[in-house]
Amino acid sequence: PFRPLLYLNTHLPVNRHDAMVFQSPSIMSKFVLLFSRSRIGRASIALLAFGIATFFLIAEDAPSPDNYLVDYPDHQRYLSNNSNNLPKVTNSAAKPMEICGRETNTSPPLVRGRPWIKGKKVLLVDGMNRSGRTGNNLREFFHLFQYAKDHDYNVAIAKRSWLTKALTELFYAVQDDEKEWKRNFEYVFGARIIEDDSELDGMEVKKIKSTELFYFQSEENLNERIWFELKKTKKLFLSYNQGKGVTTFGMPVGDMCSVIDATLGEEKSSAVYSVIHSRHLEEEGEKLLWWRSKLYGCDPYAALHMKPDYVKSILAPWGMLDHPIYLITDGQDPEVFERLQQDPDIGPQLRLVPPESSWLGGDVTFAIMSNAFVGNPASSLSSFIAHSRLAFGFNNTSLFRKKDENGEWMDVCPGMDCLFGPKMA
Repeated sequence: PFRPLLYLNTHLPVNRHDAMVFQSPSIMSKFVLLFSRSRIGRASIALLAFGIATFFLIAEDAPSPDNYLVDYPDHQRYLSNNSNNLPKVTNSAAKPMEICGRETNTSPPLVRGRPWIKGKKVLLVDGMNRSGRTGNNLREFFHLFQYAKDHDYNVAIAKRSWLTKALTELFYAVQDDEKEWKRNFEYVFGARIIEDDSELDGMEVKKIKSTELFYFQSEENLNERIWFELKKTKKLFLSYNQGKGVTTFGMPVGDMCSVIDATLGEEKSSAVYSVIHSRHLEEEGEKLLWWRSKLYGCDPYAALHMKPDYVKSILAPWGMLDHPIYLITDGQDPEVFERLQQDPDIGPQLRLVPPESSWLGGDVTFAIMSNAFVGNPASSLSSFIAHSRLAFGFNNTSLFRKKDENGEWMDVCPGMDCLFGPKMA
């Protein structure tokens, strides 16, 4: 009578970070043997244990049977080592999550977020004063839930706020039934969308600003924070905008698949390509990259200029110089494209994204779903792309590099610390 339970214990992929389900076959075996000798009877214990296991698996915080970390008992090793060595999903029962017709290396996450708990304090985001642009705001979205987790808050977000504006331009567009949209958003993220403060009357409310979220540094273990944010990232892409619906301010939304569709066409599911993200960031670019170089040891100029030797040092070892290389750019440094185009190795494969389909959401999705990505660590948008690629189990992502004592380019901070570390916002 215990075979079904033992099968569940040894075959279901689980995440030990959540500590919701037994993971060791030996522990479960001892549990079964101990209670099988009680007076209740073997059949009753099997039924009881099966019910308990099922309850934990469907609990809202239960681990998702989803990605490259889940299927490996020593997955903490992959939370601190080179992200370019991440193993692919091995759970044959889990269907890979698909975005814009291209498969990821993960299956979809469990959907339900933490529900509101009556009597708990409320963390509220409202107003229109925001820190930075979209990349920063997406980072603040993750920080919001980490803050609430660390300090035991419910989360509320004003419908017409800087955060909903930034979010619904890319994800979770409002459809015809706004009430249903609100219910769905709360179900997935555990965050309540409110029209005004009166909906929180009688509750203890803390309003938190964009800048406070941007600079928030959690004291939780780094691996725990990484795992928490990666799950939130995957939940964003459960509802990426496809040109239908509006933002919370009533503006029509774009299609996140526009660049993939226009560029790859019918071959989008199998096309192999690289993306270079060239961001000069106005006058702030050099200052931001210099600051990153002091924190993490990367070169203070290379990712801004994207010179051919730098790009080839990344793409050549990955075998990507024989495939199309696309440049997405803010257009502030046209010399980047000119230099790359003149290089005999890169030039023949270099492409620009079609301008008629290019926009922030389309470019971001195109980069996330690429086979290789070269980004700028000074850009919060590059960081979000790298962050998302990690959530989907993709290899071949490069942001932080420098030259060694022999003048050869090498990765610095090859794991996740630079992307998720307390000073990397």
